[in-house]
Amino acid sequence: MEQHISEADWKLFRQLRAVALERFCQRVLLEVGQLASGSGASSHERYLEVYRLIHERDEELASAFNDPRRSTARFQLARMRALGLLTDAEYSEFSAETRNAVEVVLGG
Repeated sequence: MEQHISEADWKLFRQLRAVALERFCQRVLLEVGQLASGSGASSHERYLEVYRLIHERDEELASAFNDPRRSTARFQLARMRALGLLTDAEYSEFSAETRNAVEVVLGG
């Protein structure tokens, strides 16, 4: 199986990558807001929870979005899919070949 994504899927990937990144960041900011404004914990405890969350989410962000290349696009697309960042309609726009390769990465 070819590792590089087709030109059409690459163009779509770059387009939807921006959408998925925006969704990811919105999700994280909501999580941070909930942790920061939570009651029952000291300010320091909330700070530590926010720090922990940002560290975890930064690793997720890196695996899904850092250094996009045609040779890694399918793996990053699989990560975006696993994180729930693309709708089924958006995902269905990719070729069957790319979707099949992503499903293999996802173990399905």
